[in-house]
Amino acid sequence: MPKAMSNLEERLGYRFSNGKLLETALTHSSYSNELRTKKCTVECNERLEFLGDSVLSIIVSEYLFVEHGELPEGELTKMRAELVCGRSLSSFAKKIGLGDYMYLGNGEEKNGGRTNEKILENAFEALLAAMYLDAGAEGKQVVATFLMPLVKEALGALL
Repeated sequence: MPKAMSNLEERLGYRFSNGKLLETALTHSSYSNELRTKKCTVECNERLEFLGDSVLSIIVSEYLFVEHGELPEGELTKMRAELVCGRSLSSFAKKIGLGDYMYLGNGEEKNGGRTNEKILENAFEALLAAMYLDAGAEGKQVVATFLMPLVKEALGALL
């Protein structure tokens, strides 16, 4: 069973207005599918993951464009690819203990889903989308405030 969401919100430095968005971001399809067989409907994080991928890309791209204006397009592209790849995202997720808050089906739970790199990567993207949507007009800034320390740390290792 996942830890209390308020603990995650403290780690994020952001309190959700719509807790349902956070819950959906943390719901793996295995959990959703198990509940569906019990005639319950719970949305999984796959749609949020789709949006989160774009939110992540635009924020990281803008940061690199502004902060590293001396670099040519090809170098910026390589840096962005390294920062938004699965390995980086699962590392970011681990830094905030995201796996501890996930809703997983019994099979994923037994098979180490809380530390599965792909599950963490996808949940991290979904979390960014949930923050973005929850914050409304301030969505981009809220996500950037949370995300940039992680990106800057990872970028330091690249440079």
